[in-house]
Order: sequence, then structure tokens, then C-alpha cells
Amino acid sequence: MSRFLFVVPPLAGHVNAAGAVARALLARGHDVAWVGPESALRRLLGDGVTVYPTGMRPYGGQRDRGARALRSLWEGFVLPFARFTRPAVARAVAAYRPDVVAVDQHALAGALVATAAGLPWASLAPQSMELTEPLRALPRVDAWIRANLAAMWCEAGLPAEEYVDPRFSPHLVLGFTTPALTGPAPFPPHYALVGPALDHDRPDEPDFPWAALDPRRRLVLVTMGTLAEDVARDFYPRLVAALAPLGDRVQAVIAAAPHTVPDPPPHVLVVPRAPVLELLPRVGAVICHAGLNTVCEALAYGIPLVMAPIKHDQPVTAAQVVAAGAGVRVRFGRSRPAELRAALTEVLDSPPYRAAAARVAESFAAAGGAAAAAIHLERLATS
Repeated sequence: MSRFLFVVPPLAGHVNAAGAVARALLARGHDVAWVGPESALRRLLGDGVTVYPTGMRPYGGQRDRGARALRSLWEGFVLPFARFTRPAVARAVAAYRPDVVAVDQHALAGALVATAAGLPWASLAPQSMELTEPLRALPRVDAWIRANLAAMWCEAGLPAEEYVDPRFSPHLVLGFTTPALTGPAPFPPHYALVGPALDHDRPDEPDFPWAALDPRRRLVLVTMGTLAEDVARDFYPRLVAALAPLGDRVQAVIAAAPHTVPDPPPHVLVVPRAPVLELLPRVGAVICHAGLNTVCEALAYGIPLVMAPIKHDQPVTAAQVVAAGAGVRVRFGRSRPAELRAALTEVLDSPPYRAAAARVAESFAAAGGAAAAAIHLERLATS
């Protein structure tokens, strides 16, 4: 039996993927513990997990778009989260004595502490941009991030001449996608693309009004991510206007705060949160922000997408889906109702989109998902 310590940020998409891998490790007889904000992790993982708490502090908002959004993500969250949690991560490593530390790319303290302790560590890459395109399109932001990472390395007392980018483990990088989506990028040998890590036993799944679903209509799921409420307020009215004339053939479920979706027609159901994995077998199309978790969950079920990317890695992921033939990209800020409606009917009615989504789904199944990720971590622990 080996001991694995997961270091993750308190973000559902990141924790859900890591949680699926952790449960696969537990099923193989290993021991697992977590480092992070305790209340958030227990809500997402359940009360039965071992959590070494880091505490939580306010972080900067995420209203920016484009290059400014990426820099604000790092400046307002990723870097201060790493500095704030590093002492707690060090205490957890000393107390738990793991064989391997599994580190989300946005929880950099895990990489710094594991390196200082001489422990093997694996990077968990829950997004597209830094796995496949390390910010080449934004050289100034890339240079700024790299300079801050190098400074943080030295702040942790690590020798400058031994610097390793803490986003990318030299031992193992786990990507929750496959080349069917990323394209034929030349990944190093220690990169393992295992496909999405899905687990239907998520403890935090919400209640849902299943009786309200109409089997005579094509079901469309709309989810713009957990952090998009402020910036999506203008998008939802345009989307509702796009859906309004489709009531004879489409039923939509929008996962959003009800006050952000004004006056939905009867065939549009608005819920604060949706049990996505339970809904997907019934869904004909997904409208989303092109977050990698949502995209891969949909494609794992062979469901085509309409994507309105907002920021961060989402344009990269949307471009990958379009290149794979499994979806359509629309403009988040400027698409009018007619354009949104045309995109939705195109993916619903054109068989090539579903066929392409099915090909990606086959690649995901072959890659192995959470079970394959657990095997790679197991090998790292015994190497």
C-alpha cells in the first residue's frame, strides 16, 4: 500500500477530477489524504476523507476577459493561494509522510513542498492551455508568470540552479484529455493523457426535478461554469431568446442562479446546480463555456457542443473541439439570439457532429480515465 497526498484548489472542476482518481486509488488498496480549504473539500468529497486544512482567505475577483483575465487569475488567486497554503502543505507532508504528492497545476505549493522534501510528485492538468499550449499566444503574460514562478521557487528556499516549473512535474503529468481532442501535440514521455476522470459517486450532487423532463423533446443542457455568474448575466437573456421559439422540439436545463435568467419560457428549466453526469445520458446537446471538465464530460457521452468561451483556457479547448468536428463555437459577448439558435439546431440536426463526438468518446474510454491515472500514480510511488 502507498500513501498519496492530493493538493488541490477549492474549485469544483479541479476537485471532481482529482476525487475520481483518489477513489480509484482507494479501490486499489492505497491510502489517500488531501490538503486544502477543509469546508470546500468536505463539501465536494464527503465527510469520510482525511483533510489537512489550509484555511481560506479572500482572493481577487475574475471579471476580466482575454489576456487580462489570465493575468488576474494568477495575480489574484494562483500565486497568493500558493504562498498562503505552502506552510500548511509542508505541515501535511511532515505529518502524513506520503509516497507521492499529486498536485493540481493551480495548487503550486504542493510542487514546491514535495521538491523540498525530496518526494516524487505528479502534476494534475485539469485545463487545456498549459497542457498543450503553454501560453505561446500571450508571450508577455507567459514571461510574467514564469518570472513569478521562479521567484516563488527561491522564496521556498529551493536552489535557483535546480529550478523546475512547478506546473509541470518532471516525474509525471496527468492530462484529463486525449490526442483525439488535443490533436497530435508532441508530449514528453512522462505525460499521460488518460481522458476525463469521471465518477458518478460525487457526494455533492444536488437534488433535481426529474419529473419535469419531457421525453418527447430533445434535451439541451446549459452550463457556463461555477465562476461565470457575474459575466454571464448578459449571455443568459440572449440564450433564452434563442431557445424561446424551439419549445415544440427542445427542452433546456440551465444550471445558473435563477435571478440571472429572467423570465424563462415553460420549456426552459432553471436550476441552481445540475447533476451533470446523471443528466448527460438523456442530453442531445450541451451549451457551455468550453471549460475542459464540461467539454470532456459531454464528449465522454458522445454529445456535441455549442461553446461560448469566456476566458483562460476556454478558447483553446473550444478550438480543439471545433477541429475535432464535435461542436460549434459562438461569441460569448456578441452572439445574437438568431446565431445561438442556428448553432444549436446545427449540432442537434447534423449527424457529423454526433459522429465526431462519438469518436472522441471512444478515445476517452480507451485511455482509461481515473483508473488509468491511478495506475500511473501507483507506478510513480513504486519506481
